[in-house]
Amino acid sequence: MRPSVSFDTLMRIIAGRNRGTQIFAPRGDDTRPTQDRVKESLFNIIQAYVPQAVVLDLFAGSGALSFESISRGAQEASLVDIDREAATCIKRNAEKLGLMDCIHFYKCEWKQAIKQMSEKGKRFDLVFLDPPYRMMDLSIYCYALASADLLADGAMMVLEHREGIVPALDERFELVNERKYGDSGIHFYLFKREESA
Repeated sequence: MRPSVSFDTLMRIIAGRNRGTQIFAPRGDDTRPTQDRVKESLFNIIQAYVPQAVVLDLFAGSGALSFESISRGAQEASLVDIDREAATCIKRNAEKLGLMDCIHFYKCEWKQAIKQMSEKGKRFDLVFLDPPYRMMDLSIYCYALASADLLADGAMMVLEHREGIVPALDERFELVNERKYGDSGIHFYLFKREESA
């Protein structure tokens, strides 16, 4: 029997092997799904980094960005979310898309997930950071990932944040693009391992 969790069918996979498949998102204010038009624009910018990428989605919500990445050719994705409804939604979406073998899910607080992934020797090529807007300082997540040696050299980091609140990052993170969509901003960074903080 499935858990009694309510979902809305809000999104679809835009491109790749799962193109056109609808996926689910939890209801409520804690999850903020990326709209299709924003997602399409985002992936147009990062398309060169997706094929064969090892992906991290640190506040995964429905898992839409990870599933879109795998549909477009990413190798695998690690998804992190402590919310029960998000966890159920991710599992349901992965089953529907036939991607259970391509994902690793961590239902825990983000610091604990980083510790576990570091112990497993994970190294990510593409990172999505879209925390709840009440979490204002995105730099703490970037530094934590870099300090745990989880970022590949040249890794692409996609940070979604409230418009006007831009993370201040050190010289290891090179801003290469930015976009504004309504009250949201998205910044795109490349990470360079050889430079020091």
